[in-house]
Amino acid sequence: MERICEPELMDEPLQAQAYAQADFASSDQALLDRIAAQFGGDLGDHIVDLGCGPGNITFLLADRYPGSLVLGLDGAAAMLEIAEARRQSQPRWHQAVRFRQVVLPCADLQAGTATAVVSNSLLHHLHDPQVLWQTVRQLGSAGAVIMVRDLHRPASAEELDALLAVQMAGAPEVLRTDYANSLRAAFRCEEVVDQLRLAGLNTLKVARAGDRYLEVSGRLPLA
Repeated sequence: MERICEPELMDEPLQAQAYAQADFASSDQALLDRIAAQFGGDLGDHIVDLGCGPGNITFLLADRYPGSLVLGLDGAAAMLEIAEARRQSQPRWHQAVRFRQVVLPCADLQAGTATAVVSNSLLHHLHDPQVLWQTVRQLGSAGAVIMVRDLHRPASAEELDALLAVQMAGAPEVLRTDYANSLRAAFRCEEVVDQLRLAGLNTLKVARAGDRYLEVSGRLPLA
């Protein structure tokens, strides 16, 4: 199945609210567990969550790594409005979490300061994938932890329909539509390997993660 791009920003209020109310707890926790299994209990003092949406992963990172400042970046104001309301609702996040609206690529980001860069389901939104990989290089310090999880494009329309039937059973129509569009816009492992080679990120490894995800993980070079 050929890739079909979708809109880069998810900025409709109803769309943002649907994602905020959806139950992604299991897959979100699985990502945190993968990070801990690969990189241990310390990600350094500055974690960046690229494409943070309503903050699900951002807050989990803050709770798992209480010694870190976690910065969530997203281009969608509707998503960040929900994320900021969540942050304000919990005193433990007031100092540990920050959000900022940023449309990538963005030169106005503090370069080389992130000790870890995490991204969940941003890559497939980008029409040019190098925007993500160059931002990872821009933000990450020497030896920074990198964990990028994204959807893996199905091989056929039939495989896509099967994933929808399992993963979106009973979900609101807006989520079903967005999920189908996201699967069509996602990349395959071999495509991401080529992207990393072009970006000069050969220290990062690409692997399938279950039937619907791929993961890119590793550390930036020390020098």
